[in-house]
Amino acid sequence: MLVLSAAPGKAVFAQDPAPPTSAVPAETAVPKGTPTAQAITPAFDPASATRAYIDSIPADKRARSDAYFEGTYWLLLWNFLLGSGVALLLLNARISARLRDFAERKTRFKALQVALYAIPYVLLVTVLTFPLDAYEGYFREHAYEMSNQTFGEWFGEQAKGLGLELVGMPLLLMALYAVFRRAPRTWWIWGSGVLVAFMLVGIMIAPVFIEPIFNTYKPVTNTAISEPILTMARANQIPVAQVFEVDASKQTKRVSANVSGFMGTARIALNDNLLKQCTLPEIRMVMAHEMGHYVLNHMGKFVVFFGVIFVIGFALGRVVFEACMRRWGTRWGVRGIADPAGFPLLLLIFSTYLFLLTPVFKTIIRSAESEADAFGLNVSREPDGFAKAALKLGVYRKMDPGPLEEFLMFDHPSGRTRIRMAMDWKAANMAARLYVPPPAVVAPAVPPATKQ
Repeated sequence: MLVLSAAPGKAVFAQDPAPPTSAVPAETAVPKGTPTAQAITPAFDPASATRAYIDSIPADKRARSDAYFEGTYWLLLWNFLLGSGVALLLLNARISARLRDFAERKTRFKALQVALYAIPYVLLVTVLTFPLDAYEGYFREHAYEMSNQTFGEWFGEQAKGLGLELVGMPLLLMALYAVFRRAPRTWWIWGSGVLVAFMLVGIMIAPVFIEPIFNTYKPVTNTAISEPILTMARANQIPVAQVFEVDASKQTKRVSANVSGFMGTARIALNDNLLKQCTLPEIRMVMAHEMGHYVLNHMGKFVVFFGVIFVIGFALGRVVFEACMRRWGTRWGVRGIADPAGFPLLLLIFSTYLFLLTPVFKTIIRSAESEADAFGLNVSREPDGFAKAALKLGVYRKMDPGPLEEFLMFDHPSGRTRIRMAMDWKAANMAARLYVPPPAVVAPAVPPATKQ
């Protein structure tokens, strides 16, 4: 999914001085090096145009966004280390075994024992990881001016998320440990199936039941915005009849949109930041990108991909789990794979496996994002809209990383890569006379303040 961010803007299109709600702000000037309809020449240079766009970002804003994004590299490590430390604490202090013993005293039914283990487990882990969660989700976001929430509002949403986890985690563990009890030798195969099944259910119910818990969705009433989007959707066989606006500005300053859902639950949604801060060409390109994910069936491909990852991870996990049981099982009070007291160990093994595969995950996702970018360009035919959207993404994502850094740490193409793709598309289609850039619509200049 393409996720963008931009500073607030209030200007509107010159031809629509008094638009209805969800107005679109004025087009900003095209940086030098990007030709308009009055300046089309065979000499258009995509590299120079790309550099012109990147150089249009003030140096202080570039430094700020670079620092913000580079900080996420460390957060990836700190989250892994904290999660590993919590798992080892629960095992070595026999806290996990005590939670299991508590559940066994309350009921003799195995499934209920797992549920009674899962609830205090979730609550305990939430408390132990809360300081880092608060720093990452609230204090750091405010330090970089990304959040619109008060601490109370942020905490309330964390409480909602905890409530969902207190429902979802017991159900997941009940299903997993039912498999572990019934298939002690092949649990790693059937356990992977359980995870994939829960993933599919989550994809289907999230747009309808989960996302509305945190935000309000309403139809976009401005047909100047909704109709071009629906036209692209109809042309690409996406079964939707409305475009929805979500009130994400109550949480964040970031701009985002998505085409979500699966098997009849498809929905096109744009957040209100996108509608307020971006021009119509940018909105068209962003939504064409999102439609690319849907049309190219990236969600289904990701499910297959993660299913393979789960099978391999559980296969490796079985070997490591059994080795740990032989050495430390008695010390931890864990009886085997069917014992929920061993869940922190299983989670530790699997999270380590996934952490080591971080570059693989990012490359797979980045490749899908690049495919959606190409789809979006061909559908929207808005190369400059794409470039300007990429600039806004640069508010919180490093714009011009080194090749190795982008390969290892980026789950989306960098702003530089995206703008270059757009400028290459523009040059190729201009040369073939398949594309004529529209005249630049420049926002009226703000008159200088008069001296008192």
